[in-house]
Amino acid sequence: MALIAADRARERPDEIALRDDRVALRWAEVDDVLNRVVNGLHALDLGEARRVAVYAENATEVVLAHLGALLAGASSVPVNFHLNADEAAYILRDSQTTVLFVGSENLERGMDAARQAGVPTVIAWRSPGAAEAGATVWETWLEGSSADEPRRDVAPRPNLMYTSGTTGFPKGVDLAPSMFAGGATVVEHVAALQQSRFAQFGTHLVVGPMYHTGPLSGMRTLAAGTPVVVLGRFHPERVLEAIDTYRCETTVMVPTHFKRMLELPADVKARYDVSSMKLMSHTGAACPIDVKHQMIHWFGPILNDAYGATEVGTICSIGSQDWLEHPGSVGRVIPPFTRAIVVDDADQEVPAGTEGRLYFEDSTGRGIVYPNDPDKTAKAHLRPGVFTIGEIGYVDLDGFVYITDRFSDMIVAGGVNIYPAEAEAVLHEHPKVADVAVIGVPDPDLGEAVKGLVVPLDPNDPPTPEELIALCRSKLAGYKCPRTVEIVSTVGRNAMGKVNKKALRAPYWEGNRTIG
Repeated sequence: MALIAADRARERPDEIALRDDRVALRWAEVDDVLNRVVNGLHALDLGEARRVAVYAENATEVVLAHLGALLAGASSVPVNFHLNADEAAYILRDSQTTVLFVGSENLERGMDAARQAGVPTVIAWRSPGAAEAGATVWETWLEGSSADEPRRDVAPRPNLMYTSGTTGFPKGVDLAPSMFAGGATVVEHVAALQQSRFAQFGTHLVVGPMYHTGPLSGMRTLAAGTPVVVLGRFHPERVLEAIDTYRCETTVMVPTHFKRMLELPADVKARYDVSSMKLMSHTGAACPIDVKHQMIHWFGPILNDAYGATEVGTICSIGSQDWLEHPGSVGRVIPPFTRAIVVDDADQEVPAGTEGRLYFEDSTGRGIVYPNDPDKTAKAHLRPGVFTIGEIGYVDLDGFVYITDRFSDMIVAGGVNIYPAEAEAVLHEHPKVADVAVIGVPDPDLGEAVKGLVVPLDPNDPPTPEELIALCRSKLAGYKCPRTVEIVSTVGRNAMGKVNKKALRAPYWEGNRTIG
């Protein structure tokens, strides 16, 4: 059923198709497991939405669960494994998930979240005690599922990706059409995946966590017939070792990964041969110019910047040669997008080289769609098909786009999007807090770090930063919580109750830029 996996098993019986730090699977083994996952899911009641969630750290099983769901005509939901049970339960309820896959590190939280959300089936891998906890053991489930070739006439469904919302609750958005290969059946879908960029190269390396769109491309790359190596939690030397050992040719990273690899001692970097790498895509955050120069010098002109958002996919792209001629640019717009539009505060288009709010024109007319949130969808558009992801920039005479700032509240730390509303809501719960604003401030490693500005009810008896940070950590995943808290006299609300986050950020940044 794995379609190309069965072909690869005949063509290359000894080739390792999928590996992580613990196991290595040949194509025939991948084909067998996928058949069993697909048949196992067909035997379950997935409900009208046909949603299957994966709440686990990187492993071969994460790839197989997502890909099996795709081939079964289900929509898989990647759940950030850092989330606590309450946060995960919200996503499970909102997505109408009926089957939850978990890893050993998330078994307890996964069972709690499933109980809260009423998810009937939890399947756990590498989890001693899973059965006692009430979960179905992955290996047992596979053994009880048929290895026969499943139906091929089912329609593929896009992943449902969750991105934090300005209301304080994550928003589920379908994987953008530009990122989803489509097709009337899974056969057509896999055929389309074989034309994807990564599929034209050899072994693909998954570095980032697979709840993000970029690293999740490893699943689609495997479906196209390309071997995949999955790394666990990021370690810079382990990345170099994997490239050298498995002769990896493609990967997706964020600039923080680059920075940490560059900081390795020279003798460690020299220990590994990285010449096999042919395409290194980076996304998630702006790459500092000096970091990118160093990476190109080290790996060669193989870096490609993919600028966009979960909601719409890649909007702009730029290769190393163009970037060296236009340093700092995120590239030109790519289909289905047709052009970048920069407007002033009166929504009037401004000339090339003039900074303003940045919008993009979508030739399909779709733009951004936030399901069940027409107001947020409308606010993201200048007019139908012309949308923004909340940033400020300019376009040069050659059509290259530059990002200079942000007018949305979003914080980007280590390539992860964080919206302040969730932390602000928790900080407001403290009995000694009168008002609060959460902003991004400079961080040499992550680009931006989360900071809380808190106005106390009584200036003579303010809450301590430590107790405020602890409160956030008791309610939210750690990456969403302030690293620092500052007690202030005001957050500058205007008569309409609005806070100018850019003005609040400005004192912490050098120059006019207030983003990493």
